Amino acid sequence: MAGAIASRMSFSSLKRKQPKTFTVRIVTMDAEMEFNCEMKWKGKDLFDLVCRTLGLRETWFFGLQYTIKDTVAWLKMDKKVLDHDVSKEEPVTFQFLAKFYPENAEEELVQEITQHLFFLQVKKQILDEKIYCPPEASVLLASYAVQAKYGDYDPSVHKRGFLAQEELLPKRVINLYQMTPEMWEERITAWYAEHRGRARDEAEMEYLKIAQDLEMYGVNYFAIRNKKGTELLLGVDALGLHIYDPENRLTPKISFPWNEIRNISYSDKEVGHVCAADTTSDPVAQQKFTIKPLDKKIDVFKFNSSKLRVNKLILQLCIGNHDLFMRRRKADSLEVQQMKAQAREEKARKQMERQRLAREKQMREEAERTRDELERRLLQMKEEATMANEALMRSEETADLLAEKAQITEEEAKLLAQKAAEAEQEMQRIKATAIRTEEEKRLMEQKVLEAEMLALKMAEESERRAKEADQLKQDLQEAREAERRAKQKLLEIATKPMYPPMNPIPAPLPPDIPSFNLIGDSLSFDFKDTDMKRLSMEIEKEKVEYMEKSKHLQEQLNELKTEIEALKLKERETALDILHNENSDRSGGSSSKHNTIKKLTLQSAKSRVAFFEEL
Repeated sequence: MAGAIASRMSFSSLKRKQPKTFTVRIVTMDAEMEFNCEMKWKGKDLFDLVCRTLGLRETWFFGLQYTIKDTVAWLKMDKKVLDHDVSKEEPVTFQFLAKFYPENAEEELVQEITQHLFFLQVKKQILDEKIYCPPEASVLLASYAVQAKYGDYDPSVHKRGFLAQEELLPKRVINLYQMTPEMWEERITAWYAEHRGRARDEAEMEYLKIAQDLEMYGVNYFAIRNKKGTELLLGVDALGLHIYDPENRLTPKISFPWNEIRNISYSDKEVGHVCAADTTSDPVAQQKFTIKPLDKKIDVFKFNSSKLRVNKLILQLCIGNHDLFMRRRKADSLEVQQMKAQAREEKARKQMERQRLAREKQMREEAERTRDELERRLLQMKEEATMANEALMRSEETADLLAEKAQITEEEAKLLAQKAAEAEQEMQRIKATAIRTEEEKRLMEQKVLEAEMLALKMAEESERRAKEADQLKQDLQEAREAERRAKQKLLEIATKPMYPPMNPIPAPLPPDIPSFNLIGDSLSFDFKDTDMKRLSMEIEKEKVEYMEKSKHLQEQLNELKTEIEALKLKERETALDILHNENSDRSGGSSSKHNTIKKLTLQSAKSRVAFFEEL
């Protein structure tokens, strides 16, 4: 009895010790995951678990996003997950997305998983038209997306129509031109074929390098009003704060880089260098933002936002972007240095691996070409042998016929000679016969004349037959000589070596070709100083090639733009299309996002603040 009571007590205590959990669903750009979380978990606990599961170390770019009444919000790291204003119905769903964007993707994004997540997110934003992309750039980006998914272009595999089910271009671009899906595919494939040799991560990085120069890349827009009540848009991104006309999200009117801003606050409560503020009971104060420039001589400027949740989001983005802006301008932390070193080694290893695979592929192709050539030569020799055999048979048949005909001709000549002799004997007998009467004499003379003519004809025929027999003998001799040459050629073909001598190069061959084992140093990857120096030289070479390719790329973009301009339906141009074309015309087609913002910051901060107040 006592044992049963003790057993129930231990079971009850064990049951009480088990923490309560709830289910969370995390949606990334290409997967969904579910976790059991403890009720006491904070945002950081869940975020760290997701990052560990993904193998992601560059965590500072990302966050867990959810939606409240059509307003985007991000999970706070220091607040319990269930204390957020989220649906309590399980599973609680969050989206794992990039919250902050790099200034330079190639320099800042180290891990391949980081690059891949950014690629998928930016691609979706372009296709959903949250980032404006001009038509010609859309085609180029689509070609890199195809390279990332399908690998190198192979005409035998990637046949016409293989992109029919792919979503590669914004609907706005497709509707703007009188072009069929086949015409778009043809232009995308033309560029896709030029990306041969690029691995998935390289193609995705090229995509990001082009996309990061689009005007709306990485910008979060918020509706605000200045002191005069003018409706404007506030843009927050990796470079700073930008003020836009509501009708033009491409080109800001004025910009304030993060290094010019000392403090941002709302509700007149400031916390830290770029600070958050607690809510107060005054609803009007909650909506007022104050920006303090770094230069204390310049007056602060203020603007009003619409909702408390939007204010919190603006402040979060300002804090995070400002911190990353300052962090980029300092020496890398030990963790980042380690990641970059690992990334360099991994890049070197992959590059060596790609070079090895390229060599093996080249050797395999050479072996296949050699095999095909040998098979072709073997077939050719077989055909020559067959033709020689046929010629020999024909020669033998001709020789037999000529020999038979010569024998017949010779017999005929003998027969004619015999008849001629008999005629001569008959003529002699007739001459010797005494003809006593004149009539008999005349008849005899006539017979003698006829016998002489017959003898003459017989002699001529005999001579002709003799000549014909000589000619047939000569033809027979030539036929036998041709037969001898044909036999000699057939003997040469039979004794000729079928395969030419080849150097024993180790190469991976198809299953139907004798294989060679690949052993030795080619499979080891020791990163010596010489390897790293060589890699550095290759990187420098790549930079020069990239500059040349960028120029070529711009020429191709302009060429495509000119080519499809005639198919454009002007009446379907959107406001952003018109604005982009005007910006391109003003800048001669060479404008970039960074150059535009740099021009806007040439004026003094004081004049820019005054301009904002007067908008």
